Amino acid sequence: MRYVLLLLTALVVGVPTWAGDLPLDARVERAMLGDHRTEENRDRNRYRHPVGTLSFFGIEEGMTVMEIWPGGGWYTEILAPVIRHHGQFVVATYDVDVPDQPQYRYRLQEALLKKFSDRPDLYDQVAVVPFSPPVSASLGESNSVDVILTFRNTHGWIGDGLADSVFTEFSRVLKPGGVLGVVQHRAKEGSDPAQTSEMGYVSEQAVIELARAAGLYLEARSEVNANPADKKDHEGGVWSLPPSLSLCRDSENEDEIAACQEKYRAIGESDRMTLRFRKPLG
Repeated sequence: MRYVLLLLTALVVGVPTWAGDLPLDARVERAMLGDHRTEENRDRNRYRHPVGTLSFFGIEEGMTVMEIWPGGGWYTEILAPVIRHHGQFVVATYDVDVPDQPQYRYRLQEALLKKFSDRPDLYDQVAVVPFSPPVSASLGESNSVDVILTFRNTHGWIGDGLADSVFTEFSRVLKPGGVLGVVQHRAKEGSDPAQTSEMGYVSEQAVIELARAAGLYLEARSEVNANPADKKDHEGGVWSLPPSLSLCRDSENEDEIAACQEKYRAIGESDRMTLRFRKPLG
């Protein structure tokens, strides 16, 4: 598998006290509350339900698990220490050698790599593969990954016209019987993904059709990340909600900002689908 291992030799060889031989769910719970995470990131546990989500996706000991476009690394902060010494964890991140991408991608990549280098006791075994399709579009060798995870990325691929090729690439690198786990802001059924993706939302049926066209079948759905309070009609799309609170930046009045933030925090983070797809054995 053509991965770049960030640190071939651990600078700190001890296993964190919360890891060891604990069951996977217990390791997830310890990691999500770990002091390596900011208070803000720990607070998001109540919206993102990492124990229930990762348990639903069926991660097991010894697996190769790949996270696609981790962004700031919210889930990476959990997955890396949980899988350390218990399998192989790979992050597919923006390829900084591809020019003319949005500038935030370069900033996020730099920050993510700094996160890794600052804490080798957590991230020394993380492998990185560059992924900025359509230019940098390979995730590695065929039939090489047990589980692929993507959190809140699908709307962007649809908006950029890349979703079909990205899901096809997922199918190619998954082992027979491998799992694709998708968490995505959920639009109303029957809505046009070309329109709703601009607001950050995609219907479950649109995601299911993408996976099916790539040769993957829907095995199960979970409502672990559902939020019925999200009516999906926000002026600024999903980014109106926490953690972005984008509409609340438009005012210079502190009282207006506080009222805006209170309004959207009362809703919470978005209503999200949580889908598990599997690659057929045959």
